[in-house]
Amino acid sequence: MTEQAATEIAETGVDDKQLPHHSLLNRLYTGTGAFEVIGRRNFYYMLTAALVAISLLSIIFRGFTLGIDFEGGSQIQFPNQGNVSTTAVEDVYHQALGMDPVSVQTVGAGSSATIQIRSEALNLQQVDKLQNALFDRFHPKDSSGNPNINTISNSDVSSTWGSEITKKALIALLVFLVLVTVYIAIRYERDMAIAAITCLFFDMTVTAGIYSIVGLEVAPATVIGLLTILGFSLYDSVVVFDKVAENTRGVLHLRKRTYAEQANLAINQTLMRSINTTLIGILPVIGLMVIAVWLLGVGTLKDLALVQLVGMIVGAYSSIFFATPLLVSIKERWGPVAEHTKKVLARRESVTTGDGAPVAVQPATVMASSRANSESVGTAPKPGARPMGKRHKRKR
Repeated sequence: MTEQAATEIAETGVDDKQLPHHSLLNRLYTGTGAFEVIGRRNFYYMLTAALVAISLLSIIFRGFTLGIDFEGGSQIQFPNQGNVSTTAVEDVYHQALGMDPVSVQTVGAGSSATIQIRSEALNLQQVDKLQNALFDRFHPKDSSGNPNINTISNSDVSSTWGSEITKKALIALLVFLVLVTVYIAIRYERDMAIAAITCLFFDMTVTAGIYSIVGLEVAPATVIGLLTILGFSLYDSVVVFDKVAENTRGVLHLRKRTYAEQANLAINQTLMRSINTTLIGILPVIGLMVIAVWLLGVGTLKDLALVQLVGMIVGAYSSIFFATPLLVSIKERWGPVAEHTKKVLARRESVTTGDGAPVAVQPATVMASSRANSESVGTAPKPGARPMGKRHKRKR
């Protein structure tokens, strides 16, 4: 079925049982899915509030698993050319130094796999003792295939370096938010800027909360990756806002539709684009995690890819189910949109027959003219229905 035909059916107001049903993908593709988002905004507000509350509670009481760049310490690594288990490495560490390491993990796969040991800051004597113990137990080999103690490397990281990275990232975040607020306020309007910035704070809070709940390690690359997902989420929100601005242009001079109904139509029209954008963005990130992290063992890319994957999913939710509903709520609180909404709803309630009963919309099979008049009798349009005046005329 064409988009025009689907629009006509959506505007008739007949019982859904009398209408042909189409697959979810078909309705998403044509933008006539009639998905009620604005009308169910209270549900999405409660879901959003629950996500924020859980994230904040986890951040406050559970905290984050900070990487070595933030806490400082020593990192020892050597090639894992055999089946060296992390448990065996922990035993060697404990026997050599009399304490346990912070973490031991295998990074990469195949010939590029390495064992990484993260511990508290070690002095030179402790490093030498640990390197000798590891070499005697596992005999790691160099590129020529000969056992060599020099393959066991050590690096010390100062916690001040991670603090400097975080400080600069926060400054960059503040500048980013200010510039975005000014741009949206000038390009669109103040209310859209408020909704977009609130949406960005939601994205940051929930993404950080997921890291806290799951216990994912926070590294400087995680902080940098957080800035990139904000741009992705903002882009998706602006796409919907642009359609909202187009649909609501001149809506205050009409008496058939409210601002909220036009905004819900914009969500339906851009829903498939938002889904496609998210999927296309996620696929390279997954490829980055599989190839660069699992095969090549590049830990920095893992930190960057994880925060992007989590942030893109959270951003897709917020741009569809939070940003636009929040914009509508702000608009309907005060100002001309609030007055217009009251007039439209009052007009619909006042449309009655001679005996005071509400006017019923005629089925399409009874009166063909009811298609053109269905919105004029005071009935609310279907969530995915286009305004009658914007349809293309049929060719005779």
